[in-house]
Amino acid sequence: MGDSTAWKDIKYQETFEAELRGLERRKALDPSCTIEDLEGTLRHLYNLDGDDWLGRGEVQDIIMAATIAAYEHFITEWGKQ
Repeated sequence: MGDSTAWKDIKYQETFEAELRGLERRKALDPSCTIEDLEGTLRHLYNLDGDDWLGRGEVQDIIMAATIAAYEHFITEWGKQ
């Protein structure tokens, strides 16, 4: 991978990790937070991702993909507990 695309991986990883930290905090601090709440947010994110009729641009696409992946991962891991 060349330097011209390395920033994409860095942005994706930073966003993914930040989202996971935020979800962990929310779960720990908000007793009303449920998997169902997060699944609702994830459905909303899927809709936003699919409704990109104006075009978000490359950076926003990376952020959206990483955010969705973080929610999917967090929900899956929480469900295993």
